[in-house]
Order: sequence, then C-alpha cells, then structure tokens
Amino acid sequence: MTLSDIMTREVVTLSEEDSLEDARSCMERGRIRHLPVVRGDKLVGLVTHRDLLAASFSVFAEVSRQEEHRLFSQIPVTELMHDAVTAPPTMPVREAAKLLLENKFGCLPVVDEEGRLLGIVTEADFLKLAVKMLEAIDA
Repeated sequence: MTLSDIMTREVVTLSEEDSLEDARSCMERGRIRHLPVVRGDKLVGLVTHRDLLAASFSVFAEVSRQEEHRLFSQIPVTELMHDAVTAPPTMPVREAAKLLLENKFGCLPVVDEEGRLLGIVTEADFLKLAVKMLEAIDA
C-alpha cells in the first residue's frame, strides 16, 4: 500500500498572495489544520493551525480581536509559511507513518518529481486506514 492509496486528493491550498486571515478563514470553514501554499500547481510551503496560533499569541497578544483580524488580513502567508517535508505518491504507507511519528508532523504533502502537489496525507487519513483495517479484522 502506498500514499496514493490513502492520500486526500482534493486539497485546499493557498497562494503566496493570500493573507494570514485567508488562511485562518480556510481552516475554520474547512475544519482543517494544514494548508499547502502553491505557486501554480507547485508546492512552495506550508501553513499550519499551530503556526497561526503561535503568531496570534506571540505577536498580537496585546491587541484586540478586531485589530488582529485587520493585521492578519495585511500579512501574506509567505511571512509565516515554512518548508514542508514531502513524499512521492509511491512511498509505502508504513514508511510515511514512521516519518510522521518520528518527526511529530501532522501532515505530509504528496508531490511528483517536479514538485507538483498531488495530495496530502494527514493523521486523519491514517485513522481512517486504521478503522478500515480493524473492520477487516473483525469481519
């Protein structure tokens, strides 16, 4: 079994021009915690819910919620995004799970040889797989 078997293919993404407020809004609407940042179809970075929380608490601890929204709408995601460890769609699921566990990553963007984003694997994808496997054992 490989990542292409379990990855989420319909990925919500951000562009480099999007703001931190755009990122927060996407996360709240979609109930997601990881947003790849793309240039065209190529992955250039990653913004996580944890990144946004850290920015909110450390940088804007002294401002009102309304002021924080205003500031977040002016800051591009490129100011907060970071490089992401990626994986090819052919990576075995077991290897990807070990990579996530050992590094305490919450997601693994799946890219092709040219860096095009093909999907994403998150902790939720592994939980879905675990449920399927447990159901198969019970059957």
